[in-house]
Amino acid sequence: MPQLKRLRAGHAPAVLAFELANRAYFAASVPDRGDDFFDAFTDRYSALLAEQDAGICAFYVLVAEDGSVLGRFNLYDLENGTAELGYRVARQAAGRGVATATVRHLCRLAVVRHGLHTLRAGTSRENVASQRVLVKAGFVRIDPADVGGESGPWYQCDLMRVGTFPPR
Repeated sequence: MPQLKRLRAGHAPAVLAFELANRAYFAASVPDRGDDFFDAFTDRYSALLAEQDAGICAFYVLVAEDGSVLGRFNLYDLENGTAELGYRVARQAAGRGVATATVRHLCRLAVVRHGLHTLRAGTSRENVASQRVLVKAGFVRIDPADVGGESGPWYQCDLMRVGTFPPR
């Protein structure tokens, strides 16, 4: 059974393997990270861990039983009880409800572990699968978004409104 785990230094090799293996798959629905991302991966990864340690962001990985990464689920810009949600799921896990179940789980963690009450997420216009995940997880469409230079919708979730989340 896959487990959602807080990002740690030891996850770096599995995260890099996940990003490389799914690069073309991700690029079909979101702008490609570019070669610079991979060339500077170690430095970027260290910077992510520093942001997490500072409480600015919270990064999670969905880890399979064999230790491989099936997805990344991130909370960005934690401030005043709100954050932005970003996620990506490996091709082999797509279409099986993994993203929806994990986003729902992360929403619960956002309340309990991070004290959040609102999450926002932007998608590209073409990323219909991600839009469906957000709606199934309790998000509602609110505004247009700019995702990597591409326009698309913003979604928002009032974590206190969604019945599965404990009150603050």
